[in-house]
Amino acid sequence: MVETQGGGPGDGAAEVLDRPLPEGVRRRVVQIVSDGFGGLTVGELPAQLRQYARFAPNRRTKFAGNAMAAAVETDPLFRQRIGEKFREAQPELSGALDTGSPPPAADPLDVAAAAYVLRPAGWVKLVTAAGEEAQRADAERAGEESRAELERLTAELATAREQIRTETERLRAELDAAKKETDSLHRKLRAALSDVKRGEAALRKAQGETEAVRAEGQAQVSAAESETRRLKARLGEAEAALEAARRAAREGRSVEDMRVRLLLDTVLDAAQGLRRELALPPVSVRPAETVDAVEPGRMTPKDIAARALSEHDPAILDQLLALPQAHLVVDGYNVTKTGYPQMPLEKQRLRLLGQLSQLAAQTGAEVTCVFDGAELAAPVLLAPPRGVRVLFSKPGVTADELIRQLVRAEPPGRPVIVVSTDREVADGVAKAGARPVASAVLLKRLSRG
Repeated sequence: MVETQGGGPGDGAAEVLDRPLPEGVRRRVVQIVSDGFGGLTVGELPAQLRQYARFAPNRRTKFAGNAMAAAVETDPLFRQRIGEKFREAQPELSGALDTGSPPPAADPLDVAAAAYVLRPAGWVKLVTAAGEEAQRADAERAGEESRAELERLTAELATAREQIRTETERLRAELDAAKKETDSLHRKLRAALSDVKRGEAALRKAQGETEAVRAEGQAQVSAAESETRRLKARLGEAEAALEAARRAAREGRSVEDMRVRLLLDTVLDAAQGLRRELALPPVSVRPAETVDAVEPGRMTPKDIAARALSEHDPAILDQLLALPQAHLVVDGYNVTKTGYPQMPLEKQRLRLLGQLSQLAAQTGAEVTCVFDGAELAAPVLLAPPRGVRVLFSKPGVTADELIRQLVRAEPPGRPVIVVSTDREVADGVAKAGARPVASAVLLKRLSRG
């Protein structure tokens, strides 16, 4: 029996393969297992292979190849059963392997795969020799293919060189022809440009003569019209003087008194007609009201800055926010990292925004809170609290620059208060007309509630 041969003294059961199974030998082993697989019952199969019992041989080789190779390696009983099926199918090769003399004409991969399954004495040497032989055959085949590929590429290179030479000669001939044609076109173009310049000069001369004639005619027409208007005016004046003299004689008044009264009546009637035509309302604005000055009771951020209060007194912030149309701009992380830096960024934002919402409700001022977008690993999803505008700077733009943009966007004269301890930010917004306030002042004001 095969069990006796596989387990007796002197057999190859104790031999161990010290290198991976060559790929060619492995494929042949999987094929042997697949061929013997169908002759076994489900109970004779290892548990991991029973799901492939009803597969066709080609599908079994495709989907269960790794599992069959592992079972042959690790399950001696399964390997012995596959070996029995192989002995029945290949008795001559099996017998030759048992005697230790494989047929010289047999494929080394088939011999190695059969030895791997049957495990006769010296099977490791057969598998190793088959792997080396397969490598040599692959190397020779690769060398042959490389030589054939080299010959093919050499032939293609010679053909390509010949084509390039032919194409180069053709292109050179076309280039020469194109150069000749270009030279001819250049000569024609120069001649055409010369004709165009002569035509333009003649046109400019004709236009100049035409303009001179037109100007002379217009001057003559204007002189004639002016003379006509002058004569008509003198005629009208003479007629008016005659009529005035007649009326003055009738009324017993002098001509000069009549002319002054007539001019006065004309001016008054014209002024009243113009007022009715334009529907002008009574004057409501006086000249003194157009002079720009500060009226009593109106205050600006500079006025508040001049009051006798400490720079760290929260009352300054209350006075600033009490100004009409005040806009509070807060450097968010500058304030939170000043007041509570040990908290996570998300909790810092939520705490500050909640307090700013209460401040906006108390003062009615416009509140904008700016955070640096570079601190974020992903976009922040939050609902801004009521009365607070929340802005994150874009990639490549710092929160300081965004604050300066907000200040520059405001019209001159509007009270803008910027909360930040960053000296560069404070100096920049102060030059733009805003009032800088330290973060500690805002934190004190928020702590009051």
